[in-house]
Amino acid sequence: MTVDGSVLNYWRAGLHAVPDEVWRHPEAEVLLLPDNHLTAISERIGDLTRLHTIDLGHNLLTSVPARIGTLPHLTRFLYLHDNRLTELPDTLGALDRLAYLNVGENPLTALPSTLAAMTGLVELRAQHNRLTALPDGIGALSALRELWLRGNALTTLPDSARDLTELRELELRENAFAAVPEALRGLPRLRRLDLRGNRLRELPAWITELPALEKLDLRWNGTRIAPALLAELTGRGCVVLR
Repeated sequence: MTVDGSVLNYWRAGLHAVPDEVWRHPEAEVLLLPDNHLTAISERIGDLTRLHTIDLGHNLLTSVPARIGTLPHLTRFLYLHDNRLTELPDTLGALDRLAYLNVGENPLTALPSTLAAMTGLVELRAQHNRLTALPDGIGALSALRELWLRGNALTTLPDSARDLTELRELELRENAFAAVPEALRGLPRLRRLDLRGNRLRELPAWITELPALEKLDLRWNGTRIAPALLAELTGRGCVVLR
């Protein structure tokens, strides 16, 4: 473990509880507690008001303290992946300057509707959860560039997804899509679209309305692609895997 001024690093320290010395460092800017055996995080985390990065990944957490949402400088990274979380606090919506959020590898069945208020997000990872839908307001994440949703139970995307005009990378692999979500139609900056392992049978003609598309992955679907459509995509340099 390392306690060095603004960084509190307890990576793989064999911890079953957060050390008391953590709460004696209100000046800390980075709190790293990944790869331990933590089952709970105290609401006292809200006292570490200078934190810009928190890593709680690879623990045994079943809940997230609501006071995380009150941290005024939490603007860089919040890692909650690989825990046992079944829900996230609505207070996360107050983190409207947070850039990177990872909640993957948890038994989450839903993301809070307040996620739509996290308008500073550049990357959102929610892979291998149990999601059947995304919040209706997800299109409000106007700065979002990467959205990783592999291994859920999604069948569609909210209509508001058409407003994700900064989106570059979208991973929808291993879900339950029977059609390419029309909410993606016309997204101006989408470069890579991963639809592997869904239930797609046809590729819609509007896929050519994704002007920046560089890679389209359709493997393990058995998708039929009209020859003219395939020729148009590949002719402009888009790699199509099927």
